[in-house]
Amino acid sequence: MTFSVLLQYLLPQKTLSRIVRAATRWTWRPWKDFLIGHVVRAYDVDMADAVQPDPHAYPSFNAFFTRALRDGARSAAGDAATIVSPVDGRVSQVGRIEDGRILQAKGRAYSVAELLADADTAGTYRSGIFATLYLSPSDYHRVHMPLDGELVETVHVPGRLFSVAPKPVAEIPNLFARNERLVCHFEGGRGPFVVAMVGAMLVSGITTVWSGAEVPPYARDIERRDWRGRGVRLARLAEMARFEMGSTVIVLLPGGQFDPGLGAETPIRLGQRLADW
Repeated sequence: MTFSVLLQYLLPQKTLSRIVRAATRWTWRPWKDFLIGHVVRAYDVDMADAVQPDPHAYPSFNAFFTRALRDGARSAAGDAATIVSPVDGRVSQVGRIEDGRILQAKGRAYSVAELLADADTAGTYRSGIFATLYLSPSDYHRVHMPLDGELVETVHVPGRLFSVAPKPVAEIPNLFARNERLVCHFEGGRGPFVVAMVGAMLVSGITTVWSGAEVPPYARDIERRDWRGRGVRLARLAEMARFEMGSTVIVLLPGGQFDPGLGAETPIRLGQRLADW
């Protein structure tokens, strides 16, 4: 294990994330302009598709980071049976769930039951398909619907906040099943599906369109919320949530076929064809 990854076991992950949360909301112009300018230069952020293309026009770093896209900047591929990417980012892994286990990285896998914190529901996806999508600091950080669906349950699972960058993912066992996460269960026209948003080092929040801020607070125990019959129905490509720093989204389906052109490290755009039922 490399020293940089080992250090993550020792750092006060949630304390650091709370500090970052406060720092990214500070509206003092010299400070927020310094942070925004550093990220734009370091990660070559393309602002052309943003509603506000001037990065320094945002009142805080968090407002810049969670910026909206202009109308028409993304469109959904295919028809209602086409599962589309819920984010701009890069494929970490994609493929079939083998005997209830999801590939994390070469030589490492973890179980659906661990990810969902629910052994019974995990059986639905035992031989399904999955996509793990990584959002870097240069990406658009809102999460959209891969399919039409009605929200039936959310599960806030407590955990660590390891970085989800490629090196930690390759080296830390069960990383996605160990990190704090919000698991969203939906019912679509052809069956259930899951969109899980995984927190990470310095990620300062996850916000949903149906209930606002979900993380923080950081969970001490598993927190389940039943949304059945409450009318939270979202169309394919509609915004469902946003990360207030970069992280990872995992999509689970009980069956289907992924686009054969997708593989590890493939860039992907919101609305791009991900799979078909």
